[in-house]
Amino acid sequence: MTNSSTGNRRRAALLLAAVLAAPLLSGCGSTGAGAGAEVRASAPASRPAVDPAQVAATAKATAAFGLDLLHALTAKPDDAGRNLVVSPTGLATVLAMVLPGARGATADELAKALHTELDPKQYALAVGASDQQAKNGDQVTLRQSDQVWTQQGFPVEPDYLATLAADFDAGVHTTDFKNDPEGSRKAVNAAVEKATEGRIKDLFAPKAINPDTRLVLTDALYLKAKWASEFKPSHTEDRPFHKLDGTAANVSTMSRTGEFKYADGSGGILGEPWQAIELPYAGGNLAMDLIVPAQGGFAAFTKELDQPELDRILGALAEQPVDLQLPRFHFDTSDELTPALRSLGVHSAFDNADLSGIAKDQPLAVSTVVQKATVQVDEEGTVAAAGSGVGIGVAAAPAPQQAAQLHIDRPFLFLIRDTSGGRPLFLGQVVDPQAK
Repeated sequence: MTNSSTGNRRRAALLLAAVLAAPLLSGCGSTGAGAGAEVRASAPASRPAVDPAQVAATAKATAAFGLDLLHALTAKPDDAGRNLVVSPTGLATVLAMVLPGARGATADELAKALHTELDPKQYALAVGASDQQAKNGDQVTLRQSDQVWTQQGFPVEPDYLATLAADFDAGVHTTDFKNDPEGSRKAVNAAVEKATEGRIKDLFAPKAINPDTRLVLTDALYLKAKWASEFKPSHTEDRPFHKLDGTAANVSTMSRTGEFKYADGSGGILGEPWQAIELPYAGGNLAMDLIVPAQGGFAAFTKELDQPELDRILGALAEQPVDLQLPRFHFDTSDELTPALRSLGVHSAFDNADLSGIAKDQPLAVSTVVQKATVQVDEEGTVAAAGSGVGIGVAAAPAPQQAAQLHIDRPFLFLIRDTSGGRPLFLGQVVDPQAK
């Protein structure tokens, strides 16, 4: 990367990548498979106390950031008509790992995009506290892990590494980006692939990591969760799904009638009618929310949906019988996110970055931001390379009432969140359940 003001002098490039629920911040160069011996950064023996109010506010901010990202990635007509899954938690985490090293306008723009007014170290602490809430069991697995890859001999500030170690429990690996960038790329990609149980492969494309790379940060998020009550495969049938272009196709559709948290309505800034339902996963604190605008209203609804309206919809959910039909779906998303982040006001990180909190007297700049994500939903539950879910508590038995009908035969939005803290692990849209 060349700085026009310094002729042929190279600037050290800082690569940032997010893997759906597994984000990755990549820097210049890395060695091959033999590189990457882990070195523990000096960190406090115990994590600093975290203000629960700051954790809650950060979860809400991450939801707002996720919706901004969804809007940015679907702003063009061609993009609006595709299946999409992103991990707000994944990308917010990797940006939270950058933020303590940013200064001036670089820090201000990142904080604004992330919807936070917290001090960078407080924000990192709050995000890290949420990320450490791993869940492992027979029916639910939710893991998130962070790694730092640095060029051998590159003078990263000890305080910066200590922050990453303390707040994100990040392992630090030294490598040689300068002399073996391709081997380094393969080593970083292999670590992400392993952390996501093979779901995210080749996060960094060939030449994405080059001899100028100095630092790579990775955050891998993996979710495998069974529904609290599974769909019966014998009830799955091909049913029509009406796509955005007005055509219909028969898709494999699951069905189940039972007690769910459900709401419907219209009005507000959204205007368009909608239906929403929450499907809990086993374990009680992860769930998938489905929001289904009326036929023909998907584009207008999605464009206007913001975090306060999302809160209003989720807050309206209440237990009642529902006759539910839901298409099976399985697809991947891969995006270079630099244009999206620029549209959210993040410019200086790429152009005239001040990342002196990472390394003093070393000109650094973010050179790429990428995210890969995958989500699979079937009769048993969900597998995603990232995680988000909601749990439903047992409510008092309601008076008998007629079952609401939610036959999802048209484009819809989905959100996987942790209902105990509100963290949005995954967010996306399904416009064609058959598309990969």
